[in-house]
Amino acid sequence: MGSQDYKFEGWLGLDSDSANGKMVWGEFEPKPWEETDIDIKVTHCGICGSDLHTLRSGWGPTLYPCCVGHEIVGIAVRVGSKAEGGIQVGDRVGVGAQSGSCGACDECKNGNEQYCVKGMIGTYNGKYPNGGKSYGGYATYNRAPSRFVIKIPDEIPSHLAAPMLCAGATTYVPLKNNGCGPGKRVGIIGLGGLGHFALLWAKALGADYIVVIGRNSNKKDDALKLGADKYVATNDEENWVKENSRSVDLLVSSASSSKMPISDYLSLLRVGGTLIQLGVPEDGPLSVPARSLIRTGVNIGGSLIGSPSEIREMFDLAARKQVKPWVQERPMKDANQAIVDMEEGKARYRYVLVNEQ
Repeated sequence: MGSQDYKFEGWLGLDSDSANGKMVWGEFEPKPWEETDIDIKVTHCGICGSDLHTLRSGWGPTLYPCCVGHEIVGIAVRVGSKAEGGIQVGDRVGVGAQSGSCGACDECKNGNEQYCVKGMIGTYNGKYPNGGKSYGGYATYNRAPSRFVIKIPDEIPSHLAAPMLCAGATTYVPLKNNGCGPGKRVGIIGLGGLGHFALLWAKALGADYIVVIGRNSNKKDDALKLGADKYVATNDEENWVKENSRSVDLLVSSASSSKMPISDYLSLLRVGGTLIQLGVPEDGPLSVPARSLIRTGVNIGGSLIGSPSEIREMFDLAARKQVKPWVQERPMKDANQAIVDMEEGKARYRYVLVNEQ
C-alpha cells in the first residue's frame, strides 16, 4: 500500500488557544518515508496531560501546527522493508510518547532510549534527523520509526492498550525499577490518569500495602475499588502527616504543581525510602529543603516514560494479571470537547479517542 492511498489528517493546534478546545481538523505532512518506518491507521488514541501542556506551549514554545496524541493504537498498513520487530501489514500495533532516538549512544544500546544522549524525539512536536516533523495520534494515520512501534498482545483490547503506552509505562517503570513487589509499602500521590495506573501496577506487582494521597476525599471510593488499602485526603485530615509518618518505602508522585507540600510527602517515607517525581510543573521549579532529605536519609528521583522493551514487559504483565485501566471512550470527532473535559478533571481516569471509520 503506497502513501498515496490515504491521507494524513488530524486535529491541529495552530496556537496556544488550541488547548481551549480550538484545534482545527486538517491535513498534515508526516515525516519523509524511510524503509525503517511503519504507517498506522489509527483506531484509538488516549488523551494525556502532556497533550494539553504542549497545545498551550506550557513546557516551552510548540512547533505549530501540532497534532498531539501519543497513546496510539491502530493497524499497520505499510511496513518498510527494513522495519524492526517482525511487524506485518494488518498487525495491531501501538506507539507511545517517543518515536525516535539516535540508536547509537550507550543509553539507546542499553534499552534506555528515552534518555538518549542526543535527546528523545517525541511522537508529536519533535523533529527527525531527516528534517521531518512528528505528528501525533489525534488523526487518521500515524507514521513512526519501527523501533518505537509495539505489537499489542491479543489479550488486551485496543481501548485499554492505548493509555498504557504513555500513562501506563510512565508509572510501571519507576515502580519496577524501585523494587515494587512483595514486602514493599507504596504510596501514590494523586489519583488521575497516571495515579490510577500506578495503583493498578503496584497491585499487579504484589506490593504489601498501597496508600493513595489526594487533596480531597471525592476519589476515596475509586481508590479503594482499584485496590488501595488506604486513602488520605490532605485537605480534610488535619493530622495526615503525623498519622502516616514513615509508613511507605516508595512514593510515586504524579502531581505537577511546584506548590506541592514536598516536605510533608517526604516525611511519609521510611528511612532510606524514595520519592519518584513524574509530573512536570509548568508553574516553576520544585524546591526541596535539604533537611527533608537528610532527616530520614531519603532519596528523590525522577522517571521519564518507558523504553520500547519496558513497554513490552509492561504489556506482558498487563496480559498476565488482567490489568484493566478505567477508560472512557470518546469519538475522535469530539476531541475538542474531550480535551476541555480532561483539563477540567472530569476523566475517570483516561479518555481514549476512537476513530469511527
